[in-house]
Amino acid sequence: MATEPRVRCLDLAVGHEGRAIMSGVSFAVEAGQLAAVVGPSGCGKSTLMRALVGLSEPLSGEAWLLGERLGDLGETRREALLRRAGFLFQGSALWSSLTVRENVELPLREFGGCGARERRLIAEHKLAQVGLLAAADKLPSELSGGMAKRAGLARALALDPEVLFLDEPTAGLDPVTAARLDALILRLRDSLGTAVVLVSHEIRSIRRLADFCVYLDPSTRRMGPVGKVDDLLRPGGHAGARAFFSPGTPA
Repeated sequence: MATEPRVRCLDLAVGHEGRAIMSGVSFAVEAGQLAAVVGPSGCGKSTLMRALVGLSEPLSGEAWLLGERLGDLGETRREALLRRAGFLFQGSALWSSLTVRENVELPLREFGGCGARERRLIAEHKLAQVGLLAAADKLPSELSGGMAKRAGLARALALDPEVLFLDEPTAGLDPVTAARLDALILRLRDSLGTAVVLVSHEIRSIRRLADFCVYLDPSTRRMGPVGKVDDLLRPGGHAGARAFFSPGTPA
């Protein structure tokens, strides 16, 4: 029996103040799949991500999250739906005045409906998953860039999300740290069966992680090809996508 995709959009257009940055976006992400939204800087990747999670209204088209059409939902129902999703924002967005453990406990305190002892145990379990249990009592200012990203990921996992949205998770990290974070994301996807939508311009990470890519073409302001990296690099394919993944490749 077919199951509903965790994330789906149809002919979505996104932008600011009525002006479209990107349009014609249609794709679906199943449980256990990792989709990478890719393209040059400024093509609308993060703007599209916000529309996919219901944090901003698309200019046109439709988006579904966990089988529900976002445009049909009131505020209360939308908030309940978003509790079933996890988010890792650029810069990790950790609260500077809270310890790492307290940052991970925050969504549990707000939405988890559990007591202090259970929150602590869950937070420590999530930190152990990302290899940060020893840093539980540190403040964000005491963490390296890679550690802060992993702490943000632990917080995103606090409520056992069915879908995970990652905005530039390896941006600014050294190659070794980025590779370790990529391996962690893959382990979590495979062990939990979580659907993952990744926004990135880091080509090495995209190659390691993506089951398929959605290329956003800034020259046309429309979605370009969708497929595996090797498919997008085939001779005679989309020139923009080929140039993105292999700069200097002839069109």
